[in-house]
Amino acid sequence: MAPVTTAGAVATLLSVAIVSYFLFKTETTQQKSSQKKKLQRRRNGLVAAIGNTPLIRINSLSDATGCEILGKAEFLNPGGSVKDRVAVKIIEEALESGVLAEGGVVTEGSAGSTAISLATVAPAYGCRCHVVIPDDAALEKSQILEALGAAVERVRPVSITHRDHFVNIARRRALEASELASICRKENQINGNDSCQINGHSISEEKQNMKFSPDYKGGFFADQFENLANFRSHYEGTGPEIWEQTGGKLDAFIAAAGTGGTVAGVSQFLKEKNFNVKCFLIDPPGSGLFNKVTRGVMYTREEAEGRRLKNPFDTITEGIGINRITENFKLAKLDGAFRGTDMEAVEMSRYLLKNDGLFVGSSSAMNCVGAVRVAKALGPGHTIVTILCDSGMRHLSKFYNAEYLSEHGLTPSATGLEFLGLS
Repeated sequence: MAPVTTAGAVATLLSVAIVSYFLFKTETTQQKSSQKKKLQRRRNGLVAAIGNTPLIRINSLSDATGCEILGKAEFLNPGGSVKDRVAVKIIEEALESGVLAEGGVVTEGSAGSTAISLATVAPAYGCRCHVVIPDDAALEKSQILEALGAAVERVRPVSITHRDHFVNIARRRALEASELASICRKENQINGNDSCQINGHSISEEKQNMKFSPDYKGGFFADQFENLANFRSHYEGTGPEIWEQTGGKLDAFIAAAGTGGTVAGVSQFLKEKNFNVKCFLIDPPGSGLFNKVTRGVMYTREEAEGRRLKNPFDTITEGIGINRITENFKLAKLDGAFRGTDMEAVEMSRYLLKNDGLFVGSSSAMNCVGAVRVAKALGPGHTIVTILCDSGMRHLSKFYNAEYLSEHGLTPSATGLEFLGLS
């Protein structure tokens, strides 16, 4: 009878294992379903207003070049920039995967726009935001972030290889938030209360300044430069919108790159739809991407690729230009690149304001410089699309400050488009 008993025991254990497996699967499925329902409810609010921005004809540039130059008006997103798309995608993917919990802290190192978008969107998902921003970014960006309730650290600009680069500090802040959450959970389990103390003392002032939510759900580093949710937000959103809004009748797309997400996501989508659509990069001073795209090696006359030890940038444009290849930029499908100068960007911004009523930021102005360059290269009769990333409202203290521009020899004086070789 022993074999029968053994067989019965095995059968019982097997039954328990099967039941446990299906209970686990059911619970997991229910959790995922609940999470999806929560995300769907979030999308019915502020998030629903993000994307599907107008594609507008830039009349002055179109008339001057004989091309149809169209700008995707991303400054009309609720958070005021193209980065709203990225913020939503990063947070939603993090929540769905479980690396971010509702009540957690989203950290990011940003020159401004991504940070503002994260600070705008995070509360819609029940999260907080902690931002590390270079102190040479326009002051109004920090003021906006603080008004949105984000914790803001302004730090000196250094190379990405330095441990105190703003991106690297943001990464550490996420780890600190997660460590603190773990400590607090253990303390609460031991003490049976919700007050978190470490070695008999309340959490440090530094960590209090990070504005963690009371239940300490940990930190998540958004990592906009390397997180491919950035690319996907444009491959799944911006690119398809441009294709639909032009009826598939466009000849070229051009944009500058910081993280590379926009130019990569849009170019890859458009190339898949029609390989003949030409996609280009416009690169500001101090950035090595032009050389990477046109010559295959990123360097300047002074130093070889990857050997920079200090802040490399020499441009007043913000949020664009970089001296490394990000995971997002690697996915770009580009036919070539153009260089733009600070003077051209400044002149373009004033020209657009005077002739079209478009009050755009520095990266948008640089993109329009690029659009004219493409129009000149292709000739009349072509349709060219670019991105109007944000408005000039975030650039008052530098890009639209006459005194600041004068100090840097960038006082605009053009009466037309002569700065780009057009009458």
